[in-house]
Amino acid sequence: MLAPLLPLCLAACGTAPPGAAGPAAAAGPSAAGSPSAAPRSAAPAGPSAPPVMAPGPGGLTPVFARGSAKGGKTVALTFDADMTADQGARAAGGEHFDNPALIGTLRRLKVDATVFMTGRWAEEYPDQARSIGADPRFEIANHSYSHHAFTGDCYGLPRLDADQAAGDVRRAFDAFKAAGARNVVPYFRFPGGCYDDEALRALAPAKVTAVQWDVVSGDAFATDADAVAQQVLDGVKPGSLVVMHCTRSAAPVTERAIRRIVPELRARGYRFVKVSELMAGAR
Repeated sequence: MLAPLLPLCLAACGTAPPGAAGPAAAAGPSAAGSPSAAPRSAAPAGPSAPPVMAPGPGGLTPVFARGSAKGGKTVALTFDADMTADQGARAAGGEHFDNPALIGTLRRLKVDATVFMTGRWAEEYPDQARSIGADPRFEIANHSYSHHAFTGDCYGLPRLDADQAAGDVRRAFDAFKAAGARNVVPYFRFPGGCYDDEALRALAPAKVTAVQWDVVSGDAFATDADAVAQQVLDGVKPGSLVVMHCTRSAAPVTERAIRRIVPELRARGYRFVKVSELMAGAR
C-alpha cells in the first residue's frame, strides 16, 4: 500500500506535504543572502575547485538555496538518490531505488545536473555511482550516508545524535570513494530538508555547504508526469534550484517529466547548470 508510506517518502525526498511549511522552511542566520554566506573558493583554491560558501555566524554550516538572477536564465536541476541505511532487504527483494533511464535521458538531452546521493545508495549501486561520477555533465553531492534526520520531528525519520552528524556525512563521502565515483563536490542536502542551527553547528566539522532549493517538483510518488512538469515550469525563475529524485520506486514519473521540462525551459531561453556553476554565479 502506497498511502501509508507517503509521509516517509516525502521526508526521504525532502518535500513537505502540500500547504505545510515543514521543517525545511527553517533557515538559520547562515542562509543564502546573509553577508556571511557570500560564496568563496575553497582553500587551497585551484582553478577547478568547486565554489563553497563562507561559514555563517559562530561557524555554522552555510546554506545555499538559489542562485542570482544576475547570472541570466540559468536553472539547476538536482536529483536526490535516496536510500536509507535499513532498506537493503527491500532492494534485495526487487525494489528499485535507482533510475538509470532518468540518467540516460539527461545524457541524451545534454543536461548538466547535480545528484545528491546517499552513501547507502552508492553501496547498493556502485557501478551507477561510478558512471555518474565519471560523466562531466554531472556532479555528485552528499545526501548523508544513512538518510536519517539531523533534527527532531522530521517526517518520522530516525534522528541522528548531534555527535553522529559529521561522521555520517564523512561515511557517505567514503562510500563514493569506494565506488570509484569522481566529480564529487563538498555540498550536502539534509534528509527531509530539515535543519536548524543545532544541525548546522553539528555539521560544521564536515566542512560542506548545505544546499536547499526554491522549486519543489512534487515528483514524490506522483503518477502524473505532466503535473510534475507543470509545477516545475510554473516555479522556475532565473537562478532557480529545483529538487527532484532519482529513485524509481518513490518517483516513477520523473524521467517522463524531464522530457517535457527540458525542451520547454530551453524554449524560454534557460540554460541548465550544475549547483557548482549556479553557486559560482552568485558571487
